[in-house]
Amino acid sequence: MDRYLSGTQLARLLAIDPAARPYYRVLARTVRSLVLDGRLPVRVRMPAERHLAEALGVSRTTVTSAYDLLREQGYLESRQGAGSWTALPDAGSLGADNPWIAAVDDGLLPLHAAAPSAISSLPDAIAAAAGQYPRYTLGMGYDPVGIAPLRQAIAARYTARGVATRPEQILVTTGAQQAIHLVTAMLLSPGDPMLLESPTYPHVIGLARMRGARIVPVGVPDEGWRDLDLLTCAMRQSAARLAYVIPDFQNPTGHLMDDTARAALAAAARRYGTTLVVDESWGELAIDKGPEVTPLAAFDTDGRVITIGSASKLWWGGLRIGWIRTTAATVRHLAMLRASVDIASPLFEQLVVAGLFEDIEEARTERARLLGASRDVLAAELAARMPDWSFTLPAGGGSIWVRLSGPTATALADAAACQGVRLAPGRWFGVDGTLEGRLRLPFTHPPQVLVEAVRRIAEARIRGAYGTRPAEPLTPAL
Repeated sequence: MDRYLSGTQLARLLAIDPAARPYYRVLARTVRSLVLDGRLPVRVRMPAERHLAEALGVSRTTVTSAYDLLREQGYLESRQGAGSWTALPDAGSLGADNPWIAAVDDGLLPLHAAAPSAISSLPDAIAAAAGQYPRYTLGMGYDPVGIAPLRQAIAARYTARGVATRPEQILVTTGAQQAIHLVTAMLLSPGDPMLLESPTYPHVIGLARMRGARIVPVGVPDEGWRDLDLLTCAMRQSAARLAYVIPDFQNPTGHLMDDTARAALAAAARRYGTTLVVDESWGELAIDKGPEVTPLAAFDTDGRVITIGSASKLWWGGLRIGWIRTTAATVRHLAMLRASVDIASPLFEQLVVAGLFEDIEEARTERARLLGASRDVLAAELAARMPDWSFTLPAGGGSIWVRLSGPTATALADAAACQGVRLAPGRWFGVDGTLEGRLRLPFTHPPQVLVEAVRRIAEARIRGAYGTRPAEPLTPAL
């Protein structure tokens, strides 16, 4: 580390109003902002506390307090005899004042969203993709089915998980959401019955309505899909052409379907002529050690299982890359269908994700460590502050599905918003306003954020709603 700033240089860069109060917090916040927007590079040595205090015209105690706060937040590292230097924090060390946690700039803690922060290997993958990018400029710059390296990486991952797959069976999409849109546009006509788990991913409910489908909800048992009688009976009685299921750490319940149930589900779909759209967005996010499950597509014998995957949960939500695994013929059909939408997914992001697949096991280990710590903290805080609430601790995924003792989830969300927390009430995940006694609480946020959020939720239960409740976000839940 050979870069450093003098006290005078940093004071000029900070440009803080001398009347700002409390000064040490303003100082820490300004330094943090400079680091985040790149104006103050990472690994630059900061001036000694005494020198910065002299340059700013404040006491050394003020600068010491600011440095302590920056160290606590992970934006400053220090070593005896070596001084202090700027840093970027590990996601798990960010507190409740993390500048990236605000939703729609309203300042509320966003517990309505289950979206993990970026994996630590992402910067290296971006740098590697930047090095590869120029040679792709020799071509036309897009491929409707996705670039070959990424399709090969996705196919290899499915093969390693127990379902032999060729690159020709993979279509790269602009996120899992587009993948689901394309499949439903291909297979669903207005008035067709579409089977949905209840609760389920909220955007699929909206999509089914937009397509004019007749929604057939099937309640997910509290213990998960151990008995498929409800599901298979609904298939038979509704003659559903399409069924959307989340067998891997189901969103929002966190349930994991075992191989016996997966085989039975695939057999039922074959028997009743139903195509299964299987969302595996959370499939790589196991936390607890346990037997590995097989992708549901491994039990498919006639091309009736279409699998959806995504880069957003394992690596980062900003990577808008998803994929579809199906037959090669269906991939060609879907590629022609998507031409009316966007022709192809962004090349650079495809290169990034292709690189990330090379270290997928390391990413899974890191994600399991971070999510596991947050999950356990959230569960402990809920047990301590809301012992009358009940839930099953999931073995993976990103959220806890809570059964409330009262009031309704919508009323609690109103009250919590007044305490600075945005919640996802159960009705978002149900059909026709059901599931008001439920609440999804994600553990994709750092432990400190969850501790503070649960404290505010407990306060909201006591105080109730008051004042003006912020508007709900345009995209309610992930």
